[in-house]
Amino acid sequence: MPDTDMGNLDVGDFKNQITDYSVTAVHTDGAFDQDETFWDNVNWTTYLGYYKAVPELAAAIDAKATWTIGKGFKSNEITEITLGQITGWGKDSFNTILENCVRTYHIGGDAFCEIIRDNDGTLINLKPLDPGSMRIVVNSKGVVRRYEQINKVGNKKHVKRFKTETILHLARNRVADEIHGVSIISAVEEIIKMRQEAMADYKKLMHRNIFPVKIFHLDTDDTAKIAAFKAKADLAHTQGENMYIPKGAVEVENSSVAPNATLNPLPWIQQLNQYFFQATGVPQIVVGGSQEITEASAKIAYLAFEQTIEEEQLFLEEQIRAQLNLEIELEFPASLQNELLSDQSKSETMQAATPEDTTLEPEPVTGVAP
Repeated sequence: MPDTDMGNLDVGDFKNQITDYSVTAVHTDGAFDQDETFWDNVNWTTYLGYYKAVPELAAAIDAKATWTIGKGFKSNEITEITLGQITGWGKDSFNTILENCVRTYHIGGDAFCEIIRDNDGTLINLKPLDPGSMRIVVNSKGVVRRYEQINKVGNKKHVKRFKTETILHLARNRVADEIHGVSIISAVEEIIKMRQEAMADYKKLMHRNIFPVKIFHLDTDDTAKIAAFKAKADLAHTQGENMYIPKGAVEVENSSVAPNATLNPLPWIQQLNQYFFQATGVPQIVVGGSQEITEASAKIAYLAFEQTIEEEQLFLEEQIRAQLNLEIELEFPASLQNELLSDQSKSETMQAATPEDTTLEPEPVTGVAP
């Protein structure tokens, strides 16, 4: 008979099953104690792949680019004439080049354009470059010394060097002493993966409702006969045709899951959608969503987005002035600030303004017997 003494009770150890959340410590990509430090954007092709493949990511980045450029730029007559002659790759305008740059540095963190001037130093063109081929080179103090364009053909490597004044470099969201910008995708990559995986699982679940997994009990163990039946059954299943089987030779049952035994993935996918757009700083209402319950909440979300876009515009205006020595002003597409102030003013006028508005006067009594 086994020993059933409670004094022999033992306690389990969950240390190997449950771990506390932690993040990996990282260091900035700043200059090292050497003559030159360089940085290559090795993640560019991966991030560009996300942009090309994930529609909500493309919508968020495109919205930021479109709204930042807004209605275009304004400037003095000479600057407008100069920038009006810029054609980029031949079919560009200055506005489309800026929009391209905003889209590019949100994808990869940095955007580069080659600055082309004539013999008199007048700006005649801006050519957008591939961030994946550009190398940033800084000196021991962390100041940009030059840029290098690296083209790989087979096992040969050709390097084209650019002086700092010949490259328009827009490094977005730099951190501390880093020598490059930060992509928006690095912060939302895991959210994208979770959402895509949940949608793929739900797609498979919907297919299983239409084409359930079947279990065949065959009255034979002959591998050749099993293989032949398998080929016929799979063909009939995929083509939606009937099968005619001798009675008693095969028994068929559907492999199914009991109702309410599985989680509904739709709320989880919707939550990931909301989390994604919060992380990118683009309200869903801007890209055509309707998550905001009331008009007031939608206006507040739009107003918050407006501040983000105005900051983006300020960044571009300052960089154009610093790197191209040109003054421009980007127009915002549509502002709600005046409307919100008007709503507040209307709300205030509806408040009691005079003592008569809050004083109750007795009504005359009628119909009382003397």
